[in-house]
Amino acid sequence: MAQVIFRTATRADVPAILELLSDDEIARSRTPAPDPTDEAADAACWAAFEAIDADPRNELVVADRDGVVVGTCQLTFIPSLSRRGAERMTIEAVRVRTDLRGHGVGRAMMAWALDRARERGCGLAQLTTDRRRTDAHRFYASLGFEPSHVGFKLSL
Repeated sequence: MAQVIFRTATRADVPAILELLSDDEIARSRTPAPDPTDEAADAACWAAFEAIDADPRNELVVADRDGVVVGTCQLTFIPSLSRRGAERMTIEAVRVRTDLRGHGVGRAMMAWALDRARERGCGLAQLTTDRRRTDAHRFYASLGFEPSHVGFKLSL
């Protein structure tokens, strides 16, 4: 397999990232497939990318193999008064292209993300995952993550 590099996403990567995020049965159950003629949804995605890109506490990351986006995740760095003021990193929207799962791309991407947290002096890395993603639970546990909390969400 060709070498995978990890880098900050650019505008040109957004369509591939959106494809990765929707290439998942659970994700499709949350939101319907995008309508390419829906300008408001399209504008919302571009506005979200611009906001993430402009925010020094957010990093949208892609796994790039020979110029092709094969994985993504978003890193958010959160200052906190808990844990004696330690910054924490939240890892979200982790995806690897379906045909490359189980080939080390996700493991390498997570190692890269954890190194970013250490570089910033974070005291904790955290993530949430849908309770139906049992393969992801095993994957994160194999990286040393512990299922320590119960999360709640409220759609607005």
